[in-house]
Amino acid sequence: MDAFVYREGNGGRVLHAEGVSLPSVAARFGTPTYCYANGVLVDRYRALAQVAPNALICYAVKANDALAVIRTFARLGAGADIISGGELRGALRAGVAPDRLVFAGPGKTREEMDFALANGVGQFNVESPAELEALDAAARAVGARAPVALRVNPDVDAETHDKIATGRRGDKFGIDDIDIPELYARAAALEGIELLGLAVHIGSQLSRLAPFEAAFERLVTLVEGLRAAGHRVTRLNLGGGLGVRYQDETPPDVDAYGGLVERVRQRLGVTVVIEPGRWLVAPAGVLLTRVITVKQAGERRWAIVDAAMNDLMRPALYDAWHDIEPVAEPASGVATVETDVAGPVCESGDVLGRRRQLPPLTAGDLLILRDVGAYGSVMASTYNGRPLAAEVMVRGDAVASIRARQDLEALLARDLVPSWLA
Repeated sequence: MDAFVYREGNGGRVLHAEGVSLPSVAARFGTPTYCYANGVLVDRYRALAQVAPNALICYAVKANDALAVIRTFARLGAGADIISGGELRGALRAGVAPDRLVFAGPGKTREEMDFALANGVGQFNVESPAELEALDAAARAVGARAPVALRVNPDVDAETHDKIATGRRGDKFGIDDIDIPELYARAAALEGIELLGLAVHIGSQLSRLAPFEAAFERLVTLVEGLRAAGHRVTRLNLGGGLGVRYQDETPPDVDAYGGLVERVRQRLGVTVVIEPGRWLVAPAGVLLTRVITVKQAGERRWAIVDAAMNDLMRPALYDAWHDIEPVAEPASGVATVETDVAGPVCESGDVLGRRRQLPPLTAGDLLILRDVGAYGSVMASTYNGRPLAAEVMVRGDAVASIRARQDLEALLARDLVPSWLA
């Protein structure tokens, strides 16, 4: 489902989000604004649930932590994969059942462990011997047993961007696969630990199934060895990482991915957890922005817009591509102009798209950046004193604010001036 298409609107054909025209969104909420299509979220979740019907789907909150997004999935039956105490609180507030929460991440604090134990989190992914000991102590202190899966680093190259690969030897994530048998035996003897099984996550934006297969096969071998040694293994957390198309990628077929997950489940007779994030939310969001000015710099034509790298970090951080389109459909036969689209932040890296073929632009024109539902607003900052953008969600012909634009006074109110500077 593509929810963002040209339809007739006031003054001609304009992009709509489901049944809502984007010019009306800009008029009501201003720009820059993130706009999410609820129907895309629902459709993609159901598509994944259909091909992996026996897996517990735990939405990876780090991709987009808006409560409206999390609640959309929770109402469909999803759990959540969370990385921090903040994400844990958000998932609970959005209505995720505590026993469907997976607390991942390599650096959980004692405070976070205590809060998660008090709220009955269903699984902790433990990433080091030190974390295992700390979690055991936290659980024993309150007379509880923490449900644990040991996160395996299988030394598998995800064949993705270096900054989002997490399963290679030497990466900061997980426990080296060769160390798992000894640590599993150690964990089984700890009073505060309830061992469930193993977990793995090798990276994000995978474009082939082969790395998944290699990592899952390593888990299978480990499970067989653990069981042969007399250990109980009832759960496998297979992580996330399923890629999407931003430019010219060909992501893995979701049916084939679901089949792979189901084969692992049947082969070992375990409960299986998967943690999709980007695949569920990326195509559901666009960033709506307005042209401030157009300038020529030598041979380069620049459109300076009111969205910037503080609103969407991915192009500056990963050299990521997002399609850029005019909100008003160009008239037939209008020639395009090679244009660089950039924000007003004082950084040469504040470029949202280079050498894009766009119709001639003027101040006031509206553009969208596509596929920003994942790792867009969630990575935003207030760099250059820029308030956080507004966020809205549409369903059919209804639109609602899900995060108001940050007020400048609220931004400044964070600061305190010492009395000795008064």
